[in-house]
Amino acid sequence: MKTPTMAGLATLAAGGVFLAAVTLGNDDDHDKTPVAVTHQKTPATNSPTISTTSPTSPVNGPYVALGDSYTSGPNIPSQATSTPAGCDRSDRNYPSLVAEQLALDPADFRDVSCTGATIADLTSAQSTDNGVNRAQLSALSDETRLVTIGIGGNDIGFSSLIKQCVKSGILYYAMGSGKYTGVAAPCREEYVSGGTDEIQQRIDTAGDRLATALARIKDRAPQAEVYVVGYPAILPPTAADCGRELGLAPADVPFLHKEAQSLNTTLRERAAAAGAVYVDTYKPSVGRDACSDRTTRWIEPMIPLAPAAPVHPNARGERGMADAVLDAVDAPK
Repeated sequence: MKTPTMAGLATLAAGGVFLAAVTLGNDDDHDKTPVAVTHQKTPATNSPTISTTSPTSPVNGPYVALGDSYTSGPNIPSQATSTPAGCDRSDRNYPSLVAEQLALDPADFRDVSCTGATIADLTSAQSTDNGVNRAQLSALSDETRLVTIGIGGNDIGFSSLIKQCVKSGILYYAMGSGKYTGVAAPCREEYVSGGTDEIQQRIDTAGDRLATALARIKDRAPQAEVYVVGYPAILPPTAADCGRELGLAPADVPFLHKEAQSLNTTLRERAAAAGAVYVDTYKPSVGRDACSDRTTRWIEPMIPLAPAAPVHPNARGERGMADAVLDAVDAPK
């Protein structure tokens, strides 16, 4: 049974999570939180999978990587010296690991992923804290043979969604864990009303934008194999002990998990419609979400304990995503 003292301590802990949440901002962050390093890697667990199509021939370079911060790897050492610095690209992100495993010549690999990128930034210049990133598709050419693209989270405002859900969670715990409000999932209540799911509407719009972007990729790089990289498991499907650790109301954990899965489903469907390959990073990451043990998780929580931005992949996660891409291209790991 929870005592008033225990409840007070939990609220204070949640307050620390809230302070971390406000650093997220409204795009896929530029957080520089100091963290401790962990290096362990364990075998993947089994879970239902989204089917993945394999190409009919081996894929080599030139290779161009497109995407947002789940691709670029903010705060994961070492941060690459590429321009602009505000893109927060790690030299151990999954594109770099894929290029390394494919033994590509440096001249045959370009990583133009950038923290905060939306689908619009594929075709338009993106301003960062330290410069301007050219339109990502400008890196493509008739010579390009391999393209990976991991994007869509910023189009649905996932960082701001997490931030708002943490705020709602802090109030939830402060108000007796819903005892005085009668609301079990305050974040869901804010985004789902009268049968209308605002986040799902954003996902549908992102899907339409991605379809257009994939057509433009094909125009610019007609000889390339294109791989749409989905998002790993960020939260578990059920709350368990996860909600309090992240400052979320327990019932909001499955809500956010469902929305992330819906985004992945849309990415898969749009990839298939465009003749691209969908890379499932969810299946190998089940049980390695932000609420799992620090020695096995791929995603760091609001206060990272390994080098990564809050609620973003750590080095282990980027390695896992690289393995998923290599499996899709049927390349050795």
